[in-house]
Amino acid sequence: MASKVIHALYTDDDLLLQAVRQVREARYRIGEIYTPFPVHGLDKAMGLAPTRLAITSFLYGIVGLAVAISMMNFIMIEDWPMDIGGKPSFSFLQNMPAFVPIMFELTVFFAAHLMVFTFFMRSKLWPFKKAENPDVRTTDDHFLMEVELGNHDANELTRFLFDTGASEIKIFNR
Repeated sequence: MASKVIHALYTDDDLLLQAVRQVREARYRIGEIYTPFPVHGLDKAMGLAPTRLAITSFLYGIVGLAVAISMMNFIMIEDWPMDIGGKPSFSFLQNMPAFVPIMFELTVFFAAHLMVFTFFMRSKLWPFKKAENPDVRTTDDHFLMEVELGNHDANELTRFLFDTGASEIKIFNR
């Protein structure tokens, strides 16, 4: 059996934020919200857990730093030691001040590039993926809240959503 969802369209982000709070207080389940731009505080109003992407970014930076240190130690100290500018070629620690820019750049490079891949995989965005936008107006100036109907009365929920400030409401089978 297909579940039914209600799409409530709003014209203002502050109105949407207030409606999300009211819908959550009334114990209805919000499936998804589509907005043309990020709305500050929407994740908190929806009750979403904090993201762990910052932790993965830090770990990717540590990997980049480790690659930089091992690469420079192998290339400049072990494999092909060179006396450049009077710097000793037998110690990584004595040469480290000269290696700091490379370590910084590879740390940022790994963190940035691996975060892009992580974000795309986590968001399930890959090349040639069909857009899942239910209403094209949400890319311009409208905000859409998808509320799952469940065992609730459709007329009662529709009336409630109109009272929260929705300008248009449609019922869909998912």
